[in-house]
Amino acid sequence: MADHICPWWIGYILVSPLRRLLQNPQKILSPYIKSGMVALDVGCAMGFFSLDMARMVGAEGKVVCVDVQAKMINSLVRRATKAGLIDRIDHRVCDKNGLGIEDLGEKVDFVLAFALVHELPDAEVFFQQIHAALRPGGTCLVAEPKGHVSKNDFEETLAAAKKTGLEIGERPAMGRSHAALLNR
Repeated sequence: MADHICPWWIGYILVSPLRRLLQNPQKILSPYIKSGMVALDVGCAMGFFSLDMARMVGAEGKVVCVDVQAKMINSLVRRATKAGLIDRIDHRVCDKNGLGIEDLGEKVDFVLAFALVHELPDAEVFFQQIHAALRPGGTCLVAEPKGHVSKNDFEETLAAAKKTGLEIGERPAMGRSHAALLNR
């Protein structure tokens, strides 16, 4: 696992409307997120997926957005406020040693870890925290970019998840990404 953090200014590229042509959040997430759910967007950056997640969980749901960079979270807050979705978003700045989600024990229905795990110093520690946050029956969608993460490295990521008690489920087709659904 690498210990690299995407520079904050890349966040502007990540929220580009052109990205939706390749990675449409509604298309990717709609099979997994329903109204009223508690969803967790880890490594949310400026909220490319977060805002759509907030729309999907509806007024009765909540999206917890976590990122290690305060600049990313500040931009997410501005974007969510402008979109009228800030009341559905709980935003948190974490550190590289922990997600700061201890209060979410067995309360999360769905976790998104998109293009994130390869940046972490310890995938197993990450998945331990995800396992603890997921309610029984909850799911985690892990996707890693094929350009940065080899198939073998992705399989190592999944092996780390499995060590924590998460079960590997379906492997949705996702252009330019390795992807797997993990179940608790």
